[in-house]
Amino acid sequence: MKRGERIYSYIEEKSEAWPEEMLKGRVGFGAQEIAEALGILRNNVSKELNALQRQGRIVKFSGRPVLYFDRGCLESALGVTLGECQFDDVEAICQSKTPQELENPFARLIGADRSLRRQVEQAKAAILYPPDGLHTLIVGQTGVGKTLFAHMMFEYGKVMHRFAADAPFVTFNCADYYDNPQLLISHIFGYVKGAFTGADQSKAGLVEEADGGVLFLDEIHRLPPEGQEMIFYFMDTGTFNRLGETQRSRRAKVLIIGATTEDPDSALTKTFVRRIPNLMKIPPLAERSTDEKLDIIKLMFQDEAQRVKKPIRVGVETIKALVGSIGSGNAGQLKSNIKLLCAQAFLNGIDSPEGIEVDFKMLPQQIRSGLLTLSANRQALTEVTKALGSDSCIIVPPGPDFLLTDGASGAEFNLYQVVEAKVDLLKGEGISSDLIKQILAADVNVYVRNLYNKKASVNMTTRERLLKIVDASLVDFAEQVALYVQKRMNASYHDRFLYAFSLHLSAFLKRVKSKDAAHKELEGAVPQDSLCLEVATEIGSLIGKHYRLEVPRVEIEYIALLLESSQEDERDDRVVIVVATHGQSTATSMVEVAQRLFGTTDVSVLAVDMPLEVRPQAVLDKMAAMLQSVPCLKGVLILADMGSLCNLGPSLEKRLDVPVRTIDMVSTPLILEAMRKAELAGMDLDGLYDSLASFHGYEARDVTQDEALEKVTDDGRVVVTICSTGKGTALKLKSLIEEILRGAGQPLPVIPVGLVKLEEHLREIAESHRIVAAVGVKKPALRIPFIPLEAIIGGEGENALLELVAGGHDTSHQRQGSRVVQSLCAESLCKFLTYLNPEKVMPLLMEFDERLEAGRREPLPNPLRIRLLVHCGCALERCVVRKPLHYGGSLAELRTEKVEALKAAAEIFSEKLHLTLAADEYYFMAEMI
Repeated sequence: MKRGERIYSYIEEKSEAWPEEMLKGRVGFGAQEIAEALGILRNNVSKELNALQRQGRIVKFSGRPVLYFDRGCLESALGVTLGECQFDDVEAICQSKTPQELENPFARLIGADRSLRRQVEQAKAAILYPPDGLHTLIVGQTGVGKTLFAHMMFEYGKVMHRFAADAPFVTFNCADYYDNPQLLISHIFGYVKGAFTGADQSKAGLVEEADGGVLFLDEIHRLPPEGQEMIFYFMDTGTFNRLGETQRSRRAKVLIIGATTEDPDSALTKTFVRRIPNLMKIPPLAERSTDEKLDIIKLMFQDEAQRVKKPIRVGVETIKALVGSIGSGNAGQLKSNIKLLCAQAFLNGIDSPEGIEVDFKMLPQQIRSGLLTLSANRQALTEVTKALGSDSCIIVPPGPDFLLTDGASGAEFNLYQVVEAKVDLLKGEGISSDLIKQILAADVNVYVRNLYNKKASVNMTTRERLLKIVDASLVDFAEQVALYVQKRMNASYHDRFLYAFSLHLSAFLKRVKSKDAAHKELEGAVPQDSLCLEVATEIGSLIGKHYRLEVPRVEIEYIALLLESSQEDERDDRVVIVVATHGQSTATSMVEVAQRLFGTTDVSVLAVDMPLEVRPQAVLDKMAAMLQSVPCLKGVLILADMGSLCNLGPSLEKRLDVPVRTIDMVSTPLILEAMRKAELAGMDLDGLYDSLASFHGYEARDVTQDEALEKVTDDGRVVVTICSTGKGTALKLKSLIEEILRGAGQPLPVIPVGLVKLEEHLREIAESHRIVAAVGVKKPALRIPFIPLEAIIGGEGENALLELVAGGHDTSHQRQGSRVVQSLCAESLCKFLTYLNPEKVMPLLMEFDERLEAGRREPLPNPLRIRLLVHCGCALERCVVRKPLHYGGSLAELRTEKVEALKAAAEIFSEKLHLTLAADEYYFMAEMI
């Protein structure tokens, strides 16, 4: 158990045993007491206690000594939900939650006392204004929380007794019937029998349903002018008529709250806007303060922790990426992103009793790029870093009283739920059984394809992922079935089908045990003469024999749907290349030449010719038609020559709903390179675009990524880097190895490869090159000298690599691992330093490092050197801004010779920068070493 967890377990155990009647004044346990009980140095205990308090797991009571108590035990005993985690005493906790604040729904709204303070005051005034409140219009972008705000206004009205406890809150989205104004108006106000064709009986509208409460009209700008007129007449008089009635004789007492994403002055009639006295604008999430963004993210993770009933560990870089990814989707999109991440983390750690972890590596690219966006804003990055600290955040389930969202999230695979929920919904809408079956087949197809991404976790096999969820015996049987299917249908079915079938079989066996029947409506969704149904029937027999039970017909249909949805289509994993040029047959000729040279007639390379008399719109239509006939979900790369053809991408992207990138100045070598990288390297669209954007033909050029395959050195030697995907980390490692080799005067080509088809790629490289060494995360089966990644980071691997490359010649021009240390330190300091230039500071830090090692006569391991130098770089910046750290540990426990060695080495900063570090900075560094 880690040190921090040991300390937390001690506090939790002691807090649970604390008598409830003794919860008075300052309660808890001090750092000294914990240090003596667990045998840990006091300053280390203090550090871990501060980290636990920042994570919200313990409560801190100020005073001398500072005391700490378990937050969960305190909340349970006092019957409160704590927002902050530092108080003077227990009485301060009770006083901080007055009865009125507990009842006030806006007290739960993040930003109610900050960026949304004015809006909250407007909302309260609208509810309390005599005699019946003020009608309100809420304006804001999609996802800012307009619906949530309307609900809080309603709850506040009930608390203040402006609405009865059982008053209705009726919601209607005006966009549902915006193309049929008559139907929309009849839905809001009701209609009488005979008002229109099909009105066989009278029906009350939403206004009558909301009598005594609130009618919330979302997307109110979709109301037609005549509907707006009827609404504002109702606002003025409180009377209305149903569609088909001539007299406004009906009355209702309704507070109307509208919401819109549009400018009211342009989207609504002026008369209607004048009738709404209370106009509130909710700011987009991107404009709110850093603290509020972090609080919202924490609240959303708390919601998910409540669902899974486990703590969620979230990395600091993950939170930074989420903050940076906030855009036009606002809180709504942020919430969806967090749900998706937690569902994936839940699936990965379903058997872990300690909780689940949301790691930066699992973020999709659009969220991961948020870290770069945030890094571009130094002030925002500094604020986020200061608020988060350097430790991972642990979000604990907040308790039974926690309420935030609607509905439940299903992280587990359950095909029955997908089908049955959709059947009930479609039946309620009066959809025919035949159409329901068609919709079900399409939905299951999409669900299964999205469930398993065979490239999402290449460092974990499908079997390893399954064993975290289902029994080994079930996986063994499922693997036999998957091999049978692959042979029977003569197609690549193994991974995706194995994953989906194993989880579905587990759910089926649970249904059999609980005697819960599957939904009969599915029967007939698969063509009765299809091969999938035939093979599914055979699989049903295998299941029956293996588990000694009868497999019902509807279950055969489920398996057939899985077979249809799970077939591996290799073409779906490739980017489609479109060559578009001016002229009668220029593009066609170029593609034919490229295909002959490449030895393929692949249909994923398309030629589009544009004769000079043809308009661009006609070419766009032709291109779209061609692409609709081939799978292009992975995206489209347009290689164009010039002019209007270079501008078709955005229109094509909108029409096909797939990503499209364009490169101009097309040439035959460019087409060949695109085909090679899409086919052999399997690159995605962005990777393909980035690598081709700087391509200048096969003659003299720089070597980047896969292009290193084309560069031949005098003796054909290359170094290979191995990481999970051959991208991301592999490219960083490639850059690091290139720097090491250049510094040693051995600038060999470095080729990054992924774990997928590793041996095959290595053999392909070895056919034309001599692989001097492989560096990375996995040792290849081929007889190639291998250096683990951790050895490179540790320093000893750098010398080993240089010896292999130099063939035993002297490479002692630089001390062990210095280039690795320098590169990694510089990368970290670029994130942390605001005022100092990392490029200028780095040489001084390396000289400090050399002086320190000479003074101590004892080398430090590379990880510790990196940590020490990054701390020292940050200490220099703190010295510039005059905000030094204050050491809270015991000076008596620090070795004087370490402090003196640090001070002697740091004289370089006085000599070159005229900066002198504070004494406390030396104490922190002495504690490190």
